[in-house]
Amino acid sequence: MVSVVQRLTRGGVGPGQPDVRLEPRVLGQPGDQRLGVGGVSIHVDREDHVYANRRSIMQTQVGIIQGALWGWGAEAGYEHQYGTYDIDDPDGKTPVFGTEAYKSYVSELAKRFPNLFPSKLTQVPRADAANIADKPEQAVLTYLRSDCLSCHLAVKGRDRRGDMRGVGCAACHIPYSNEGYYEGSDQDGIPKDKRGHLLVHSIQATRKTKVTVGNKVYSGIPMETCASCHNRGKRIGVSYEGLMEFPYGTPFNEKGQKQPKLHGKYYLYIRDDVHHRRESRDGNPEGGLLCQDCHSTTAMHGNGNITATTLANVEIECADCHGTVERYPWELPLGFGDEFGRDIKAGKPRGMASAPLKVTKEFATVYPPKDGYILTARGNPLGNVVRSGTDVVVHSASGLDFVVPTLKSLAEKDEWANPVAAKTAMVRVKAHQQKLECYACHSTWAPQCYGCHVKVDYSGGKTSRDWLGGGTSGDKAACTNPTQPGQASEARGCLRWEDPILGINGEGRVSPIIPGCQQITTVIGSDGKALVHNKIWRTPPGLENGGAKGQRGIDMAPVAPHTTTRQARSCTSCHASAKALGYGTHEGRYMGGYTEARSVDLATAEGEAISNKTVSQFPAIPDLPMGLDQIVTRDDEQLQTVGHHWPLSGPLPKQMRDHMERVGICISCHQDIPDGTMPFAMIHKLGDITGMIPVSNEEHQTLIHRITVVAALVELCAPVVVVLVVLGLLWFLLRRRKKKLRKAPRG
Repeated sequence: MVSVVQRLTRGGVGPGQPDVRLEPRVLGQPGDQRLGVGGVSIHVDREDHVYANRRSIMQTQVGIIQGALWGWGAEAGYEHQYGTYDIDDPDGKTPVFGTEAYKSYVSELAKRFPNLFPSKLTQVPRADAANIADKPEQAVLTYLRSDCLSCHLAVKGRDRRGDMRGVGCAACHIPYSNEGYYEGSDQDGIPKDKRGHLLVHSIQATRKTKVTVGNKVYSGIPMETCASCHNRGKRIGVSYEGLMEFPYGTPFNEKGQKQPKLHGKYYLYIRDDVHHRRESRDGNPEGGLLCQDCHSTTAMHGNGNITATTLANVEIECADCHGTVERYPWELPLGFGDEFGRDIKAGKPRGMASAPLKVTKEFATVYPPKDGYILTARGNPLGNVVRSGTDVVVHSASGLDFVVPTLKSLAEKDEWANPVAAKTAMVRVKAHQQKLECYACHSTWAPQCYGCHVKVDYSGGKTSRDWLGGGTSGDKAACTNPTQPGQASEARGCLRWEDPILGINGEGRVSPIIPGCQQITTVIGSDGKALVHNKIWRTPPGLENGGAKGQRGIDMAPVAPHTTTRQARSCTSCHASAKALGYGTHEGRYMGGYTEARSVDLATAEGEAISNKTVSQFPAIPDLPMGLDQIVTRDDEQLQTVGHHWPLSGPLPKQMRDHMERVGICISCHQDIPDGTMPFAMIHKLGDITGMIPVSNEEHQTLIHRITVVAALVELCAPVVVVLVVLGLLWFLLRRRKKKLRKAPRG
């Protein structure tokens, strides 16, 4: 419990007025930062921290709100104007925290992309239920306020397994188990047999802060705390654990029951991220990294700017710790991997930091610098990551220390786990490290939830919880969530996990893309009749290569899936995959028959229904002529939006698709093998006799490599041989001519 001080200088009240101190009092919800009374802001102890955190994306949910509005007509276009409450940024675009290099970097980014760093936000309004028939697209406001915005830090989570948490600071820094039972011994007044309570009365934070639960002691913030919110949208929290939602709930437990729902869903285990796995590299301890070990305090708590998406906040890149095959992390320029279209290859090496950030010294564990603190791509020191010679050491908040493999060391020592694949992809094909995110290859799976079928129903007096019902500036108690007219519900189209599609992210690099919010909408009016039925809204004309009709508002999102594996995707899963290139599974031949309703019943050979009682099995989705995993055609027509927040994001450019595509490459050989034209038939017959026909994949690769080498030698040597033959022939002819001239009688 903390006392508070009323401030009038940074909370939206006139500057220069004297501070007015209030009698200390106890907050209704420990950690709640929102308390505002009559326009006066009340800040908890540290003004800068509360100022930054209230403007962080985990408070404002700007990107989620704009993304949903985009899928219902994108009336405001690319503008990011709504948040969970009214807020402004009176101190400008210079971050509150960070090094001068970081502040300069972010300020420049904000100048280049002002729409992603808005100066103020207005609370997303309620739908006008009385006017819903005239303007059904405003049903998205009901959907947002009831279903999408339960994770902002100004409210407690949903009262269900996996979603229970505190408010404000307590959302992350107070432990709640998935089951929601209190297991402490210091507060006898908290019932231990009822859900909805904190695990113990302790704060979880950094390595130096220990939490005791029974006979167990831990430090840091378990990643399951993060997953209490990060299980929707891009789903990076549950993906990091290796989980993906699915509808079946198997396997059964010993009582024959389905698995218990987590975050309201059943889950399938795929494979957890390599950074999460307990089994690490030789020489490292057993255990995985926590989210906070990579994601810095400025990215998590906010830097004082209002930011519209996570890409505007997150400052770490893979190369910050791993480097490249040619450079160690400290040899890379600032901005590497975070280019946003700039050419920074010639920049000077970023070097190291001699000290952590001031905020790190003040609140976190300070580790010995050894040879210096590693810098992020944006110029802040990672206070828990240090250089030790040519090694990088990560000090986890859990208490474990890990030596990180740097790519340059692996290359110099030739210690690759998969030498042929690694050298081919990273050493020989240098364009991969220049143009791709590391996780474009190393995220071998990602959750792909295609088709978000949203229904908002205003019939029969239906109502739903309003997660923003506490007031426009957050001036009510955190748990006061009144109801609103209308009730939203969701259903999925289909689920996939393997080989995600590739596209371009906001930084301009190749990245996996997954369904962001492919909204297919239905709105039921107060009379029970559909005002909108299975509608895909389009953007205003001219946006996202949509031409005069506008683009379909179903959106694919570039993502760092947090499903990293040491062994990367196979070459063919990208270069020989129509889906990876954006053309859809099997060239988009399937899942494209929804433009007309379909019935499944007794029918004639011509397809005419025999029964007069036949009903439609599959209602039509009129503006869906393709599968939801197809984003572009071979004629370069874009079919849906891809990461509309940032201007550089989109499908792979046609030139890149054409350059990288190797779909159908098997045909180039096997159109003649085994019994095609005579030379191939003879070679195949000879191979059959000698037992040299490849059987395994490895033998096939060896043969192809040998043929390639021979072909290269022939291509290289043939011109030389021809030239030598021609020169030899000329020499022979000249010599013969000279002999004839010598023998000829002189006249």
